[in-house]
Amino acid sequence: MDKLDLTKKYKPYFTAKTTPEIIEVERARFLSITGKGDPSAPEFAKNIEALYSTAYVIKFACKSKGMDFVVSKLEGLWWYDENKYPGKTMKTAVDVPRSEWQYKLLIRMPEYVSEPDVTNAIETVVTKKNIPLAREVTFFEMTEGKSVQMLHVGPFSTELETLKKIGAFITANKFGRNGLHHEIYLSDFRKTEPGKLKTILREPVI
Repeated sequence: MDKLDLTKKYKPYFTAKTTPEIIEVERARFLSITGKGDPSAPEFAKNIEALYSTAYVIKFACKSKGMDFVVSKLEGLWWYDENKYPGKTMKTAVDVPRSEWQYKLLIRMPEYVSEPDVTNAIETVVTKKNIPLAREVTFFEMTEGKSVQMLHVGPFSTELETLKKIGAFITANKFGRNGLHHEIYLSDFRKTEPGKLKTILREPVI
């Protein structure tokens, strides 16, 4: 039986142009883990480990039932305390200290993966893989709806240039903000040269 590849089944979700565009994002379910702080800190890597460990336990459990799938791309929702840092919506990367960044890391799951499946996988990761942090992993559903997105090519440090283009597009179309800043990491940033990284930057709007 062929593996389900979510990047192919939901190709529009995992695809973006190098210019701002409007898309409609469907409801989706994810594994998630929430954290705060510099993404270069060890805690961020540990959260990724807990998330992926849980994802692979789910994958192999589904495979044993004849429903194998490819573990999907890492994603992240990002925000910060806007009362403490007002008016910085499109300038997070330079105006808010990295220690203040908050995030929810995501891995999209097939529709047939349920919340009990996630609960069972977490227990396996904690007891058999000895990763207690997996208890922080949760089942998460999200419907972003109408969004403006753009493909960013290059290091994370230059994302501001792409965000400015997205912001100008949002302003020109008189859209309002309707959710958290969303990034989809098409490249594995642990193995890819910074200049070759590809990241979808997405802003829900209304």
